[in-house]
Amino acid sequence: MGQNASILDQWFPPTATFSADFIPDLDGRVAIVTGGNSGIGKETVRQLLAHGAKVYVAARSRSKALAAIDELKKDTGCEALFLELDLADKSSVRRAAKEFLSKEDELHVLFNNGGVMWPDHDQLTKDGLDLQFGTNVVGHYLFTTLLMPALLVAAKASPQGAARVVVTSSSAAYLEGIHWGSFRPGAVRDKMSTYQLYNQSKHANVVFARELGRRFGDKGLVVTAVNPGNLRSDLQRNMNPISRLLLRLTLYPTAHGALTQLWAGTSIEGLDLNGKFLIPWARVGEAPPAASDPEIGRKLWEFLEEETKA
Repeated sequence: MGQNASILDQWFPPTATFSADFIPDLDGRVAIVTGGNSGIGKETVRQLLAHGAKVYVAARSRSKALAAIDELKKDTGCEALFLELDLADKSSVRRAAKEFLSKEDELHVLFNNGGVMWPDHDQLTKDGLDLQFGTNVVGHYLFTTLLMPALLVAAKASPQGAARVVVTSSSAAYLEGIHWGSFRPGAVRDKMSTYQLYNQSKHANVVFARELGRRFGDKGLVVTAVNPGNLRSDLQRNMNPISRLLLRLTLYPTAHGALTQLWAGTSIEGLDLNGKFLIPWARVGEAPPAASDPEIGRKLWEFLEEETKA
């Protein structure tokens, strides 16, 4: 299947064969969902709670997170926990990981779901990185690696011998590679639009997931990157109103978007998906070719490691 055909297949996927009804009992499992206060993150939290998991909603806004937690408690009868996390601020990421590790010894599933899309070009993280790359890639790398002790304990203690990391990417991963030198303001970044910078971050999500799976797969970590589908969500808030209206006519309900990452994070089949790129709805797809290059994975990992040194 060619790249264009693959993107088209993901934009108009076949009817899902997996549904939330197939999620097993998650009693005793601990999960974190970044960006869990809205969109597909909230839908993911909803289903995790409904099936018995202990869930942390990791989000920047306390008020929005608590409102979502209250809504989900009314819907499911179960209450998620709030974990304050700003992925665009490395000090906040470190505080969030430290807080979680002070409360929990094990982390069974980490959904790296949060992110930003198409902000103003001049927006940067608190640490001076491109906002989209810094949030979508660097913030999640740092959060994941800081939580690694709990993930590895969970993998060792689990009857299944595994813990899982699910990285939310996008079909945009096919549209751009990594432009080295574009992660901070400068000549390379200046030539890129906010749309290209977003596409790059989603491509890098796949590269990161595959490299994480290479490095920790033999230690019981199952890592997947997911295109959740083309969905109606708050991520389109930065589009002009007319473009947003036209785009939304072709988009799917938010609940559909949680299916693929729930499949990755909860199903028995998900245990065999380390290093895979998953597409709508709950299928294994073909990753962007460059994202599978181990040399690119190594180079990105080394950048992330250097960028997040304490």
